[in-house]
Amino acid sequence: MVVAVLIGLVALSVIAGLQWYAWRRTIRDTTRPGTPARRIGTTVFVLGPLLMVGAMVGGRAGAPFWLERAMAWPGFLWAALMLYLLLALAVGEPVRPLLRRFLERRDRRVEAAAPGTASPAPPAPGTAERPAPSVAPPAEPTSAPAAVGAGPAPAGPSRRLFVARTVAGTAAVAAAATVGAGTYGVLNGPTVKRVTVPLAKLPRSAHGFRIAVVSDIHLGPILGRSFAERLVRTINSTQPDLIAIVGDMVDGDVADLGPAAAPLARLKARHGTFFVTGNHEYFSGAQQWVDEVRDLGLHPMENARTELPAFDLAGVNDPAGESEGQGPDFAAALGDRDPARASVLLAHQPVVIHDAVRHGVDLQLSGHTHGGQLWPVDSLARLQNPTLAGLERYGDTQLYVTRGAGAWGPPVRVGAESDITVVQLASRQA
Repeated sequence: MVVAVLIGLVALSVIAGLQWYAWRRTIRDTTRPGTPARRIGTTVFVLGPLLMVGAMVGGRAGAPFWLERAMAWPGFLWAALMLYLLLALAVGEPVRPLLRRFLERRDRRVEAAAPGTASPAPPAPGTAERPAPSVAPPAEPTSAPAAVGAGPAPAGPSRRLFVARTVAGTAAVAAAATVGAGTYGVLNGPTVKRVTVPLAKLPRSAHGFRIAVVSDIHLGPILGRSFAERLVRTINSTQPDLIAIVGDMVDGDVADLGPAAAPLARLKARHGTFFVTGNHEYFSGAQQWVDEVRDLGLHPMENARTELPAFDLAGVNDPAGESEGQGPDFAAALGDRDPARASVLLAHQPVVIHDAVRHGVDLQLSGHTHGGQLWPVDSLARLQNPTLAGLERYGDTQLYVTRGAGAWGPPVRVGAESDITVVQLASRQA
C-alpha cells in the first residue's frame, strides 16, 4: 500500500511538472501579467489536469456513469493534447535561440541600412576640422515632429515575446491538428484489413474460410451505441464465416453499457460470433459480461473448445482473470483434441503465444496492443508484447494481432489506424 501511494505521488509530481512547463511556455511566456489571456489560459491549465485525472480514475473509484461521461471527453482529450503539445514544445526549444539570433541580425541590418544613420564623411585633405558653433538649442515644442529620415519607433511585442508566441503558437496548432485528425480516425470507425493465412492441416473444403477478427472495442463513457452500430454494419458487410471478438469489448458495468452493447446482437456469420475476455472485462466484473454476451446470442469461450467442420476453435480467458481464479487454462481449452486437425485459438493478449506453441496451436488471434495507439507511446507497447500488430510466426504457430477497433483513454489514434481484420484461411491442399 505504501509503495502504491509513493508511486502515485511520483506520478502526480511528474504530471504537475510537465503541466507547469507547458503552461510556462504557452501562457506565461506569451502573455502579460494581469491580462484576460493570462487569466483564461491559467484557468484552462488548472481545470485540464484535474479533468484528466478524474477521467482516468473515475471508473475505478466508482463515480456515477454520468460523471464519468462528463469528465471523459475533456479529460482524455486534454491528455492527448498535452502529449503532442509537450513533444512540439520540446522540438521548439532549440529553435528559440536560433530564431532570436536570426531576428537580431535582421534588425541590425535594417538599422544599418536606414537613412540618416550613416557616419559623417571625413574632412577633405588639407582642411582643418572646425568645431561646430555653439548655438543654444531651441525650446522643445510640446509635440515634436518626427525627425526626418528616422525610422519608426519600436512597436508591438518585444523580440523575446515574439519568439515565445511564434514557437508556442506553432506547437499548439501542431498538437491540435494531430489530436483532431486522430480523433476523427477513431470516431469514423475502423478500416477493414484482409490477411490470408495458410494452415498446413486445413482441409481443402475450408479453403477461403473467413474469420472477422475484432478486438478492443472499448465501449464506455466515450464510445457508445452509435459506435457499436457502425462496427456491426462494417463487420456484416464483410460477410464472414465466423466472427471473433477477442477481448476488451467494454469499459464499465452492464447496467451502464448494456444499451451500448445491444447492437452486437445483430452480428451475422454462418458459424456464429465467439467472444473471449480481455483484461478490461475484469476491471468491472467479467462474469456479468459473459452472461450478457450470451444473452445477445454470442458464444463466450471460457477456456473452452468447439469442433467446427474444418478445424478446432478454442478460446482462453485473459491472464487478468488469474487474480479471480479465472485465468487462462490451456489444458482445458486444448487438451485431448485430435492433433491432426487444424486449430485456431482466440486469446486477448499476444503474450500467451508461447503457451499456444506448447499446445500445438496452428493460429492464435489476439488484440490488446492497439498497435501502440499513440506514437511514440507505441515503443512501450513493443517492449511488453512479442508482436505489436500483424502476422508473425513462432515455431509452427502463427500469431495475428489486430490493432483493435476502438481506443482506450483518449479517443485518439496516431500512427496506429484502427482496424477490423478479415483473416482468410488457406489450405495448402487447394
